[in-house]
Amino acid sequence: METSTIKAVYFVGIGGIGMSAIARYFLRRGIVVAGYDKTPTELTGKLCEEGALIHYTEDIDAIPSACKDKATCLVVYTPAIPATHKELAYFRENGFETEKRAQVLGTITRSAKGLCVAGTHGKTTTSSMTAHLLHQSKVDCTAFLGGITKNYGTNYILSDQSEYVVIEADEFDRSFHWLTPYASVITSTDADHLDIYGSKEAYMESFRKYSSLIRPDGYLILHEDLEMQPDIQTGVTLYTYSRERGDFHAENILIENGEITFDYISPLGSIKGIRLGVPVSINIENGIAAMALAQLAGVTADEIKAGMESFRGVDRRFDFRVKKDKVVYLSDYAHHPEEIRHSIQSIRELYRDKKITGVFQPHLYSRTRDFYKEFAESLSLLDDVILTDIYPARELPIPGVSSKLIYDHLAPEVTKRMCSKNEVLDIIKCSDFDVLITLGAGDLEDYAPQIAEYLEQNG
Repeated sequence: METSTIKAVYFVGIGGIGMSAIARYFLRRGIVVAGYDKTPTELTGKLCEEGALIHYTEDIDAIPSACKDKATCLVVYTPAIPATHKELAYFRENGFETEKRAQVLGTITRSAKGLCVAGTHGKTTTSSMTAHLLHQSKVDCTAFLGGITKNYGTNYILSDQSEYVVIEADEFDRSFHWLTPYASVITSTDADHLDIYGSKEAYMESFRKYSSLIRPDGYLILHEDLEMQPDIQTGVTLYTYSRERGDFHAENILIENGEITFDYISPLGSIKGIRLGVPVSINIENGIAAMALAQLAGVTADEIKAGMESFRGVDRRFDFRVKKDKVVYLSDYAHHPEEIRHSIQSIRELYRDKKITGVFQPHLYSRTRDFYKEFAESLSLLDDVILTDIYPARELPIPGVSSKLIYDHLAPEVTKRMCSKNEVLDIIKCSDFDVLITLGAGDLEDYAPQIAEYLEQNG
């Protein structure tokens, strides 16, 4: 469907981070936006305030009349929605054009210069950082992000004049294959989503396919440590980056007194005295990648320095909830073994001599089955581990798969406990720690405000 003929867009699964960003894109253009989601959330509430029509039961009669004309209504669905969903089945049976979120994103961005960030981990922070660098500069951008940025309180930025679109390129269900990037970073290719891909080799091949989609006049910026060999078109410029190696890297890194500064080394022009607005060490690498994309888009050195210092982070990504002399509490979305390892290592660099306790809610039975040993290895970097039940998300239970698989493989020197998520706050009240981090992509985050309130009052 051509964008000029669209008068209404219906989202099946409108409450997801990525879906809601596209919903906002159409809302800003005066198009009728409606949709279904399983439960009301703060995000769906905000969408309703902005004009979206949302309901929370599978009910064909609840679909607005403006969304029942197949000639003018585009239906967008998330892969997490089953094919048996009543509303999705209704649209398909009646000949509506139904597209995955990524297909719509590909259509929107094909006429612009897409600055895309792909990778198993780091893509939300890196893409949000890139968007901030551009938006606060003369270059500006539109952005579709995978998290709520603290600078803007949204996962979407709209520009009426910029030719650049910042996109978080999601590998789940091969969604990023719909994109045509002008420039892309690939942060990491650690195997994940094996319930979709089946093998590490297939996962790597998916990233290789993605690299071939970059425009012939474009750029690819690869992390130095990737196993993947890219398949780029003739004319694409290839760069590398990492914390201390590659075409783009950092020198003179200084981590002290809760601050991080470094010199940014770049073939496009080095910049001295970069100061991180969110001072955790993993953001050195994230920042290097974001600055590289920003430089390719024409952001100046002074604008980059100001943007890096004023970046306030993303909700649930190294999200400091309590920062007191006696106790620190942060929550992090990390749900892959490598993400967790990076998170804990970054915390260790900031709080070298402190006792660190982590609460982890595994995300998906299949991911737990595939990586329980790796999860245990990463979590063993903590002093104290509290494991909750698995958050199932889109999956049914798998026999023999539970958090105990991780629990049984934790290092013997680590203090460890298992509990339901409802018991987490009571256990925290009886625990002794200097730094607390809650980890995972599930609904453990719902308890973060209560944890923060208790620690603010009693820490």
